[in-house]
Amino acid sequence: MHITSMENAFSLIGKNAIVTGGNRGIGLGITQAFAHQGGNVAILCRQEASANEVIADLSAKYTGKFKFFKCDITNYDDCKSAVKGVLDEYGAIDILVNNAGAGFGGDLLDMDEDLGMWFDCFDLDLHGAVRMSYLVGRHMRDSGRGGRVINITSNAGEIVNKPHPLTPYSCAKAALNRLTKCLAHEWAKYDIRVNAIAPGYTFSDMSNRMPEESKKLLCEKIPIGRFGEAIEIGALAAYLASDASDVMTGMVLTADGGYSLAM
Repeated sequence: MHITSMENAFSLIGKNAIVTGGNRGIGLGITQAFAHQGGNVAILCRQEASANEVIADLSAKYTGKFKFFKCDITNYDDCKSAVKGVLDEYGAIDILVNNAGAGFGGDLLDMDEDLGMWFDCFDLDLHGAVRMSYLVGRHMRDSGRGGRVINITSNAGEIVNKPHPLTPYSCAKAALNRLTKCLAHEWAKYDIRVNAIAPGYTFSDMSNRMPEESKKLLCEKIPIGRFGEAIEIGALAAYLASDASDVMTGMVLTADGGYSLAM
């Protein structure tokens, strides 16, 4: 549905969202942003304890419905079971955020001969999103409700990050960017909008493990002088999930403080 005025343009009241990996890092920022806008959120992840902590916090602050569904997105049966669980609980799915993933680095020539790291990376960072998009996309199409799919990629899908090689991760994220555009074109006739957010360095569990000196050096290369905050990525996701973004599809929105401008 497209907007005709700014009244409630960014509201997610009555909308049901899945956020994979919505219990921490960027995923948590997205979950919080959706909750603030009135949405109902299903968190799909493997860590039940941390997810339930998030749900308890959100339930105390907001009026939406928040539930946890255990899911490993590298396992198709897990994905299928979780999506069925969400549909049984909520009745419909309006928004899918493919956020779950991990950073895989290393020089290709230094990998083991079975190239396990390469294939593990693609199975999680690309194929996990494909599994979820297939299952949820079919529901969005067959229900006639349409919907929103938001893929969380990375500026690494467009640039070569330095100094550490991230070839598997970069290639998987580049492929997810291309998937975003292909599905946007393919699914527009079903009133499904598909967009991506490509964050740069963002405060998360992963970045918190970085040495402070490394963070300082990176900030010197970021034009705005700092890492992003998870809630800032969440705010952009909330826009893409709302009716205000109905005219947008197939877009990859980079949110990296200008880091990639000079690459």
